[in-house]
Amino acid sequence: MALHADTIFALSSGRGRAGVAVVRVSGSGAAVAAQCLAGPELPKPRIAARRKINFRDGEPIDDGLLIWFPAPASFTGEDVAEFHVHGGRAVIEGLLIALGKIPGLRPAEPGEFTRRAVANGKFDLTQAEALADLINAETEAQRRQALRQYDGVLADLYEGWRAGLIGAAAWVEAAIDFSDEEIPTDAIAHAKAQVAGIVTEISSHLNDARRGEILREGFRLTVIGPPNSGKSSLINALAKRDVAIVSEIAGTTRDVLEVHLDLGGYPVTVADTAGLRETTEKLEAEGVRRALARSESADAVLLLLDSTAPDNALPDLPQEPALIVWNKADIGVPPPDSLAISVQTGTGLEHLLVTIGNIVQERFDSSTVPTLTRERHRFALLKALEALERGIVALAPEIVAEEIRLAMRELGRITGRVDVEDLLDVVFRDFCIGK
Repeated sequence: MALHADTIFALSSGRGRAGVAVVRVSGSGAAVAAQCLAGPELPKPRIAARRKINFRDGEPIDDGLLIWFPAPASFTGEDVAEFHVHGGRAVIEGLLIALGKIPGLRPAEPGEFTRRAVANGKFDLTQAEALADLINAETEAQRRQALRQYDGVLADLYEGWRAGLIGAAAWVEAAIDFSDEEIPTDAIAHAKAQVAGIVTEISSHLNDARRGEILREGFRLTVIGPPNSGKSSLINALAKRDVAIVSEIAGTTRDVLEVHLDLGGYPVTVADTAGLRETTEKLEAEGVRRALARSESADAVLLLLDSTAPDNALPDLPQEPALIVWNKADIGVPPPDSLAISVQTGTGLEHLLVTIGNIVQERFDSSTVPTLTRERHRFALLKALEALERGIVALAPEIVAEEIRLAMRELGRITGRVDVEDLLDVVFRDFCIGK
């Protein structure tokens, strides 16, 4: 178990008024902290005990619960004490002040509890990242993906490949070190065949259209179309609130506006953009440029057209629209068999939401195969794949062995089995205090 000289504490539940707040203390001084504030007798491990919680001078802070988690059977792997108190701001601040006055205790840095858990082998880096995703999950699909990763499906996959490479490396090393012994003459060929199988699996894993990353960050749908086609009105209708300014004056929308939706459990960010047309007005031209740039980077584009307009000529689009929608169907004449709506009357909006939901759902794989969720993983896998591909074509056994070792190292960097210290800042930079 990794040792830490200091003991840390922080509010581990959400900020703001609540029925209950949880303040966690982790480290060798956790027992002393609990005894100083809640009496000399520690509760039985993992059993909540009601205690009067006081400042060290005896002034009451609250009447709450104390739970004691002796090492190593705790979240961090260290001694942990949890104070469950009423969630008022004054109670929380009083408890944090009291803890701060105990020698050897200090406030935790963002993500420090989880960081210590990783250092103490409670779980690996992929599970630590999944914990952050689980805390930040806003939709059902995000929760499911984060929970599967937290359960270790990604770590199991990557460690399985790493174990296979260890076996292949053993064959190569044996052929190098014991060339005069009774080593099968096809040892190198056997190792390369094993590596080739792992190359196929990694390539398939990488060829996922970034489904896991899109699900984690949100599916990006960009609405484009000519001026006055009703893009801003559509955004407001989808958001069920006034997000964008609606005006009959062409060119009102200059910047990209976003609204976040939950469609069937999937997170969708819908962007409203400037109307696409030729213009000499500098601000509007910049809006058009941003609209085209946003549509180029979008996961899908919705083209909204005005069914009352005689001409809907548009500039060349960076990508083919996934959906063409005709607005103002109540007063215009949309083409036959087209997806027609009226933002003004609400006609067709429910059907449009279902259609968008289907497009989003088709993008995500509903299978049980774990998906990549972070660019860090993708970069390491690409490096491993490059090394293995070089190893397969290499003639010298020493080069084959070195390339396999490089690939093993990259896989180990994902889970934190190697070079963990230089990865911790990257993994925990987005964590909040108390986690």
